[in-house]
Amino acid sequence: MADTPCEVWFYHLERTGLDQALPELLEKTLQRGWKAVVRTREAGRIEHLDSWLWTYRDDSFLAHAPADEPGAARQPILITAGFDNPNGADALFLVDGAEPGELAGYARCVVLFDGADDAQLAVARAQWSAVKAMGLAASYWKQQARGWEKQA
Repeated sequence: MADTPCEVWFYHLERTGLDQALPELLEKTLQRGWKAVVRTREAGRIEHLDSWLWTYRDDSFLAHAPADEPGAARQPILITAGFDNPNGADALFLVDGAEPGELAGYARCVVLFDGADDAQLAVARAQWSAVKAMGLAASYWKQQARGWEKQA
């Protein structure tokens, strides 16, 4: 867990959907030696994300579990609609307009939002303003043809 203030990175999805972008970002998180929590707004989305992370690519999977399963705290990636951090994750991923809650203890919070969804854009803008008001470091990444480009 982090001793320094959390950095918040906003990822504006334009070229791919969440199902393509999330696994790639989670892979990079694990490569850093970090654990992750993926928080969704709706508990009903947990089943989809759980299934997808096992099957998103034929030659790979991401070890993970829904946070309410036995032994979940030992997993490198947890999926939840709750606000706890039972696996001591370094990175928090917010999807589907999920709220961040308390960010103390995380090194990074990644907000993924769909650029074609007006509701998700509005939530991301409000979260950006809140993060800046808290004095946390924030950066904005926009999806380009060749990957992510930092815009702010």
